[in-house]
Amino acid sequence: MCEKDDVAGSKPKIRAPRDWVAILARYREPSTLRSSFELAVTVGPFFLLWILAWVSLDISYWLTAAISLCNAAFLVRLFAIQHDCGHGSFLKNRTASDWLGRAIGVLTLTPYDVWRRSHATHHSTSGNLGQRGLGDIHTLTVAEYSAMAPRSRLLYRLYRSPFVMFGLGPFYTFFLENRLPFGYMAHARYWVCAMATNLAIFGALALVLVFGGWMPILLIFLPTTILAATLGVWLFYVQHQFEATHWDSEEDWQLHDAALHGSSHYVLPPVLQWSSANIGIHHVHHLNSRIPFYRLPEVLRDHKELADRNRMTISQSIASIRLHLWDENSRRLLSFSEARPLLA
Repeated sequence: MCEKDDVAGSKPKIRAPRDWVAILARYREPSTLRSSFELAVTVGPFFLLWILAWVSLDISYWLTAAISLCNAAFLVRLFAIQHDCGHGSFLKNRTASDWLGRAIGVLTLTPYDVWRRSHATHHSTSGNLGQRGLGDIHTLTVAEYSAMAPRSRLLYRLYRSPFVMFGLGPFYTFFLENRLPFGYMAHARYWVCAMATNLAIFGALALVLVFGGWMPILLIFLPTTILAATLGVWLFYVQHQFEATHWDSEEDWQLHDAALHGSSHYVLPPVLQWSSANIGIHHVHHLNSRIPFYRLPEVLRDHKELADRNRMTISQSIASIRLHLWDENSRRLLSFSEARPLLA
């Protein structure tokens, strides 16, 4: 039985970030039955919609495209299950969890072992100004940007622009970058994972091409995957890119402070929360990544302090697109215009 923060109208307790470690450990145990159910209601509809989209090619290409775009929601959810497999939080058996993650990685175009390593780095360095560059959204401080040459400033502005971040970026990340084990090129294990995933992806696409020609690839595979990739990048962006996020220099950085204060609580409508597998409850996930995604709402129900922490609505997340530079003095993420008076 998990203790709750507020009982009989009392005020919720205010805890230090490190105090949550023992509390949230109570939610870590996955349920094999529940995990199996969540997998079934995700992978089943995903393949069913693929079949329906294929059948609809003889009816209307517009209908095919519409079904394919709807299927992106299930592909996002499959990535979220793969994400939980990487943390060892989806199945009790780690070997089974890893092989499930590798299988899903073929559908998400993501070599599982490579991604799991880079994502572990993200969790262990998030919010650390001295450990940027792997598994994160590249973010500069005002001082760093101020010291840049004009050409470098322009390149950073282009990188942070919505067109690149949410247009070119998702395609580049999932279709191109994921084909090689960038960051781990010297490790044979990650080459094997990346190449095996590539072979499985190209093999599956070759079968589609043989039995259906180019139209299933153009009107089913590409719309589903590109939209899912875009939604995935968007979710990853808003999880740490908000005005009151948390960054520290390496000597001051603390893991649990960064987890609690530097990760958002993205409040979504129920259907979007379901399709994103509660990943918007990201501050709790960073405090304890071993909690299965289906138990994250349980944490918020039991602990109002966490339910009220770092809340971000959809409108607020859209406004965060304009924030690009971390100001170490005000400890806020600023827009380029807000940072202009601070630049040399």
